This record gives sequence, structure tokens and C-alpha cells, in this order.
Amino acid sequence: WVQHLENISVPLTGQYKCTFATYLYGTKAAKIQLTIKAEEERHYLKKMWLKQTLEIPCLEDETSEYLSTYALKWLVDENGWKEELVTKEPSCPAVYRNSSMLYGQKVLLGLSNTLKVFPTKITDDGRVFSCHVLYHPERVQKSSPTVRVFGK
Repeated sequence: WVQHLENISVPLTGQYKCTFATYLYGTKAAKIQLTIKAEEERHYLKKMWLKQTLEIPCLEDETSEYLSTYALKWLVDENGWKEELVTKEPSCPAVYRNSSMLYGQKVLLGLSNTLKVFPTKITDDGRVFSCHVLYHPERVQKSSPTVRVFGK
């Protein structure tokens, strides 16, 4: 026997039990724990001029008022290793990690939860910054722009 579920969403997380009667062996039952993890990630390219302030919105289509009700964090990918830059809990000030100075650059969280990195350097070319918004313990939305730096 097979159970088919359609339009899967986080509320369907839970324990499911299948019970059926057999002729010789009586009632049989099996349980399965279904955990649905919703993680959506958006990738895009952010182009910048050298020695300017890089400003990256956390989620491009969400307002800062909406995001302020959820925990978020900014990370930078350094050769496959993600380093946390800043975290923000609802109604709390931002917490900067020891990496808030990135190779002589200053990293700040803007008013609209944007990440500000200044000044941009040639070493920023190809870097991937990512914003993670935690809507629910099993529902995370990510925005991961790759930075391209151009000289004048």
C-alpha cells in the first residue's frame, strides 16, 4: 500500500500510521515520521564598482517591516566555508561576529536589513554573501548574491 501526498507543506509534518487487517496474521500497522523542510534559495549577480559601498538587500521582494519579525543572519562563503558576519533576532540589536572586519573592510547591517560592505575590493569579486531568514525552525529562505567588482 502507498500513500500519495500532494501540495506538500510544513503543516503536513507529523507521524503517519497505516493499519490494515490480514487474513492469517491479524492487524498490521506501520508508522512513519514525515518531516518537511522548506528551504528556498535565490541566486543572483550583484555588480559593483571598485572602492564603493556594496549594499545587498536581504530578500529583494520583502519589506524590512516584514523581515523584522523573523531571525536573520548574513554569511559569506570563503572557499566553500561559510563564515557568519552578523545575526539579528526580532526586536534586538544586530550581533556582529569577529568577521565584521573582513580583510580591512567594514561590514554593517543597514536599516532595511541590507548588508553594507565598504569599500569594495578586487578580492570581493566572485564572493557569495547569503542572507538566511528563519520563518519557522524548518522553513528558511535564503538569498545568495554573487558579487562582481569592476574597476573604472
